[in-house]
Amino acid sequence: MAKTSILWQLACALCLIGAVAVAQGTIEQTPLESEDTAPGENFNPEIDPSEPDYTEEAPLVDAPKARLRGLDTLTNTVNDFEIRVGETLAFKRLIVSLEACRYPEGDLGAEAYAFLRIRDSREATDRFAGWMLASSPALSALDHPRYDIWVISCNVD
Repeated sequence: MAKTSILWQLACALCLIGAVAVAQGTIEQTPLESEDTAPGENFNPEIDPSEPDYTEEAPLVDAPKARLRGLDTLTNTVNDFEIRVGETLAFKRLIVSLEACRYPEGDLGAEAYAFLRIRDSREATDRFAGWMLASSPALSALDHPRYDIWVISCNVD
């Protein structure tokens, strides 16, 4: 116990010394680009500008249908269903409307983005209204005590 206490006190003292040094300005900071550096001097020759930039996302294409999965957590039953854009259907007590389904151009299986409105038939307001992502269902999820719905894919058939 005494050894842990001494180590803790030493760590706190080092933090305080560092904070005092920063406050007094005794630690020098070097800017990334100084005023006397010409633009482009920090060019990295290992990066080839002719190579494609994989950080850019492909344009999205609208799909006429989406495949959704519904879960009843009370009975542990799972149902897959297909819904067309502009269509409304019922899953148990939920009323589900699909307003749009989009996927990256040229790769239907890569990702699916669906704009859904979901309402419990016993309530007047939507439980969910927004975009759901197939790859990250928890990112934007339905908040219902019994049911869960998520997007599986967009369909063009």
